[in-house]
Amino acid sequence: MPNDNEPHTALPRDDLNGDPAADLDVEAFTAAIENFNRFYIRLPVLEKLPFTTLSVLDTLAFGGSPRRLTELTKTEQVSQPGITQLVTRLERDGLVERRPDPSDRRAVLVHITDAGREIGRSRRADRSHHLRPLVEQLTPEERRSLTDALPALARLVELGRGQ
Repeated sequence: MPNDNEPHTALPRDDLNGDPAADLDVEAFTAAIENFNRFYIRLPVLEKLPFTTLSVLDTLAFGGSPRRLTELTKTEQVSQPGITQLVTRLERDGLVERRPDPSDRRAVLVHITDAGREIGRSRRADRSHHLRPLVEQLTPEERRSLTDALPALARLVELGRGQ
């Protein structure tokens, strides 16, 4: 069994239609994504914030803002009291705002502020700065493979957000 820290190579497997490239080795793909994520989240950044804070800001910025607290408990997999405390801190720091839900005055909607969006932009710029020299060390074929994979990765994120 391969070590999770070792690179996995996904060999094409025959699918039911006989197309050897059509079937992705999902286990190898999962391992590659997990290894990349471990590396990526440890890239140096200027603004250091807890993962859950960043995840909430990312959900609001890219997954749709505003959101109810109950929605955030599901997407972030945090308890209701935990998400309430986090949103209170984010609101105090000027990164989100709570506003009444126009369709249900008993509920509140959490909106990301421009300052909250800037956190995400800043972190992405920091990480791009650190990734660029590494990407430049890849072969042209490896860079092309990454470029070709971007639409499929974006689609996986879209499908995952819909669950």
